[in-house]
Amino acid sequence: MATLLSMRSPSPSPLSTLTSCNPNITNNALVYKPKFLNFESSSFISNKKIINALQFGLLNCIQRNVSLNRAALSPSPAIEENIHIKISTENGLRLTENGSLRQTIEEQDGEATEEESSVEGTEGNFPSFKDKISRRRNFAIISHPDAGKTTLTEKLLLYGGAIHEAGAVKARRAARHATSDWMELEKQRGISITSTAMVFETKGFQITLLDTPGHQDFGEDTFRTLAAADNAVMLVDAGKGLEPQTKKLFEVCRMRKLPVFTFMNKMDRPALEPLELLDQIEQEFGLATYPVSWPIGSGDRFIGLYHIPSKNVHLFQKDSKHGSKEASVKIVPFGDSTLNTIIPSDLYKQLKDEIELIEGLFPPMDVAKINSGDLSPVFFGSAMNNFGVELFLDSFLQYAVQPGAHESNIGQILPDYPHFTGFVFKLQANMDPKHRDKVAFVRVCSGQFSKGMKVQLARTGKTITLTRPQKLFAQSRATMEVGFAGDVIGLNNPNTFCIGDSVYTGPRVSFPGIPSFSPDIFCNLRNTNPSKYKQFQKGLHELVGEGAVQVLYSVVSAKTDPILAAIGQLQFEVFEYRMAHEYGVEINLEPLGFTVARWVAGGWPALEKAGKLYNCVTVKDMWERPVLLFRNEWNVSQLMSEKKELGELTPYALPST
Repeated sequence: MATLLSMRSPSPSPLSTLTSCNPNITNNALVYKPKFLNFESSSFISNKKIINALQFGLLNCIQRNVSLNRAALSPSPAIEENIHIKISTENGLRLTENGSLRQTIEEQDGEATEEESSVEGTEGNFPSFKDKISRRRNFAIISHPDAGKTTLTEKLLLYGGAIHEAGAVKARRAARHATSDWMELEKQRGISITSTAMVFETKGFQITLLDTPGHQDFGEDTFRTLAAADNAVMLVDAGKGLEPQTKKLFEVCRMRKLPVFTFMNKMDRPALEPLELLDQIEQEFGLATYPVSWPIGSGDRFIGLYHIPSKNVHLFQKDSKHGSKEASVKIVPFGDSTLNTIIPSDLYKQLKDEIELIEGLFPPMDVAKINSGDLSPVFFGSAMNNFGVELFLDSFLQYAVQPGAHESNIGQILPDYPHFTGFVFKLQANMDPKHRDKVAFVRVCSGQFSKGMKVQLARTGKTITLTRPQKLFAQSRATMEVGFAGDVIGLNNPNTFCIGDSVYTGPRVSFPGIPSFSPDIFCNLRNTNPSKYKQFQKGLHELVGEGAVQVLYSVVSAKTDPILAAIGQLQFEVFEYRMAHEYGVEINLEPLGFTVARWVAGGWPALEKAGKLYNCVTVKDMWERPVLLFRNEWNVSQLMSEKKELGELTPYALPST
């Protein structure tokens, strides 16, 4: 079957990167060895949109036959309006009138699925699909509050070239605030309240830095963010060692088998002994460590680091800019005869002794163990003064893993799986106060994302056109044309997405949902101004949707007030602040006496079978599932022993699928 198609040509664009297979490149042509598809141009092609469409639409097939003459791809002023393409195919391949490529894949049972996509690419040396993925690195930072997480985030952006001057958590007058703390309440309180993503290019890599809230009340938001990370950076206050919130978040990293990089911060203040800090990690987590850098002094005598792999000493100088600019560094080989005249004699002798000790205690660093999460490389420094930050960033880029596989309903999805897949790990309302928009953060798991492509939402089966994808940098955004595994994309969210949603092209793919955990405090929520009913409902829907709090409802029809549920009191304070400042609604929160919530795994049938329950209250969540509220854990145990027919009660719930 041969079809002659005609389409209007837009302005010329660069030749797309041809991905998903490895072309044999000759002087005259890109040749893809055959199976069923023959493609030939019936004229010189002045516009490369056809080739762009081929990138995702055709070349994601494993077996193909395409021969493209490079001479035919050069711009020709003689052809401006129309492109004529002759396509011969056996498998239902055709070009739609709007220039996008539509491919029908024959299934074994005779049914067909349909996928449509158009792609913009970049001109160059035709890097392969895997090359694109190998450039991606993403990571999340975990820490206890006040360990310096936001400060380290800001300095990584500085050394990564993403910003030219680092801000501060609590900025002085005329100084800039931290980039990642974009919400007004974050600036006022000097804490991170919401997670955010920042994408930037540095040293040949594309980095996605996932900033997380440090406060324990927002641990659920951090858990969701870690679901999208390939690496984790564990930040530790060197003066305090491991703290409770750090321990909790590390267990999440271990569950996901993430490589964990440790940064011992605040070495410019009185600190624990380096070996004691390493021993805490090994004893508490059962995780082997390897010191990549070693501090020279601490407190006001912290003057530099010894970089163990290169055997170089990095000496730092403080400046008067409060760490807003890159630190001045002098690098001296450890064997240099002048070193003992630069470093105070007692610190020099201590360094020599400690180097001998390190060489005897620690075997050579094993990068494979780092990648598997069995070994944590440890770095020392001071994020406030920029000491050791650049050394850490360079080492991270060298040792961190690129995007990996994700489990799904059809097995492991590898990054080079030819179809686009991803999942929503965060929703955020009102990032742009002028437009009151809603953004869904999507982690790309496989394939290639393209602006304007159509995807399926696994939860509903609905087809969605992704028309306004955004590259995120805290509150700032820019249009994103293409994306690959490991990228985080911001999508406009007009009440379409929920946290944990899976999106895909090709065969249906569903990734494991992101659970909601049992809250610890509960309040009745009342709108103090009934005339603002619509604003109240809008604010409640959007803030609950992004996971700021959970909402429950009474099963008694006469009780219409929602019940807000949260991990900690600060979540309620943020909810109240945002309702007032973003939606113009004053609310009243009335505390309830419950401290434990449990979901009934067997649903309403199990609840009916159990009959009347005592020492608990039955409510329902936003998905209409039964939830039991208790005053304490003892009441939970008592109910389970008395009502075995009730079945399993779980402290978490996955989103409805």
